[in-house]
Amino acid sequence: MRKFFQEIKADLKFKTAGPGQKLSEPSRVPKEKPKAEAVPKPRQGPTDEAQMAAAAALARMELKPKAKLLSSQDAIKNQVRKELMAEAAASEKRLSVEEEDLASLDQEGAAAPSVSGVYFICPLTGAVVRKDKKEKHIREAIQSYFSVDPVAASIMEIHTFNKDQEKVRVGVETMAKYLDNICLHPEEEKYRKIKLQNKVFQERISCLEGIHRFFQAIGFETKTLPVPGQGKKSKKTTEEHYVLKEEMLTKLEDLKDYKEQLLSSEPVRAQLDRQLCVFKPSPEAARFELPSDFYNLTAEEIKREQRLRTEAVEKASMLRTRAMREKEEQREMRKYNYTLVRVRFPDGYILQGTFYARESVSVLYNFVREALRDDWLPFELLGPGGLKLTDENLAFNECGLVPSALLTLAWDTAVMADIQALGEKQPVSPLKPELLSRVQTLL
Repeated sequence: MRKFFQEIKADLKFKTAGPGQKLSEPSRVPKEKPKAEAVPKPRQGPTDEAQMAAAAALARMELKPKAKLLSSQDAIKNQVRKELMAEAAASEKRLSVEEEDLASLDQEGAAAPSVSGVYFICPLTGAVVRKDKKEKHIREAIQSYFSVDPVAASIMEIHTFNKDQEKVRVGVETMAKYLDNICLHPEEEKYRKIKLQNKVFQERISCLEGIHRFFQAIGFETKTLPVPGQGKKSKKTTEEHYVLKEEMLTKLEDLKDYKEQLLSSEPVRAQLDRQLCVFKPSPEAARFELPSDFYNLTAEEIKREQRLRTEAVEKASMLRTRAMREKEEQREMRKYNYTLVRVRFPDGYILQGTFYARESVSVLYNFVREALRDDWLPFELLGPGGLKLTDENLAFNECGLVPSALLTLAWDTAVMADIQALGEKQPVSPLKPELLSRVQTLL
């Protein structure tokens, strides 16, 4: 019977369409299965000490030149994992208040708030941290990295903590020219000295956070040198310079590697944690109580705006043109950075996740598909009023799905009819067993 079911399943692939894709007659061509990013889930991470110990080596691997042998990188990764596990086992296990909230979500059948905030995953430590603590956590992880690899740590500082990326680009390119001149003309002393009061240096480089630690890490030292051509009566007879240490002239290949790392590195960005939850069927599915993390406005500003809109809604609807209303709606949509989306299945179970307001709907389809036992089953997502979300390239805020939305999942009727005709017993829920094992009650 199972073999027969598998043959039918293969045959169905010629009848099905991908998520959000309308079925055409007489045949339906399947959409290639998207490669969905793994859906992270809240977890109890290692202690802060263990996280910081692993941060340096993990980030260092990312910054290593690509020319390094893969076997060497694998050895480093294995060693990092061993050290992380040893630190975690040796340290006393403890949870912060936020981690306790996350851990409580794993209790089977536990009643819990639908969402307690917006959370992120630190790429250096793997820790799940709340939005308001994200920047501090990343900064501490990078700071702890200086004791292991000051060059890589300073590069991360430059790319992460300077928000104006155009200034960063200009600064690192200018710095790269300095290093190129040294490597091309190591015998010429003038290229090994950089005057700190130089206009170009001040405007392009000195203003960047982390750049001075980078100079120190790659072998420069600060020296006070006499101003050439100045007599004793001159008011300014000395100037501050960065001067490359003599021993670095034997390590020109290292300087080249540092330059490549500086040019190719990216900012350290925390990844949005989907905060995946599964809820039992509930009449409260359409009720959302969102924390302030989901808004760009303060709580007081939000309350004031809601009051003003309520008072003016009737008058405004009479006086505004359609174009004016649409423009205002778009302006309202831009007030939200994140959105909380629930997808209700035909059996009543609810899948919930957090998304960026400007992410495309295709991300939601991938999110749902990753949660299914059989990810090949075609389905559609229906918005308020039964409107099909067919254009997956649109963003959540463009579809009006912010700051929260309740969607309905609908299976492809023709495919489901073929499956039922097989007579094979279907699972109680289409969701993966590991998700159902930690189902919650929606309050």
